Amino acid sequence: MNTLSDLISVDAIDANLSAINKKALFQQLATAAARLTGLPAKKILACLNERERLGSTGFGGGIAIPHGKIEGLPGVVGFFARLNTPVDFNAIDNLPVDLVFLLLSPPDSGADHLKALARVSRALRDRSTIAKLRGARSKDAIFALLVGTETLNAA
Repeated sequence: MNTLSDLISVDAIDANLSAINKKALFQQLATAAARLTGLPAKKILACLNERERLGSTGFGGGIAIPHGKIEGLPGVVGFFARLNTPVDFNAIDNLPVDLVFLLLSPPDSGADHLKALARVSRALRDRSTIAKLRGARSKDAIFALLVGTETLNAA
């Protein structure tokens, strides 16, 4: 697992997610992740809520990376959502969140989980990429931007 394209596919992107609050957002993310992984949405939701109780995964600038470890996954899996309307996320800068990268890993994924988190946060720190993600018109465009950040950062 060396790139974001190992974590995410075009099918794992929602370019127009609607959620009225963080609770509804997590329910929708869990449902989407359940479709991708075959795991029960309830199990994924419990995992996300458990991690969020430790502290907000909103890391500022309107971006959140909810993540957790869950039994039954063969490897690290990602899902990206751009929200139609930002939601309050108790982020460190108190700004509402409109870009969300969900990351789920098997319980024994240790270093792979941390590397994936680092890779995602690095990609979502670039201001020009963030602006383009917010303006992208399709799942394909979002995928190209996310995967393209690595070639920029590798140069």
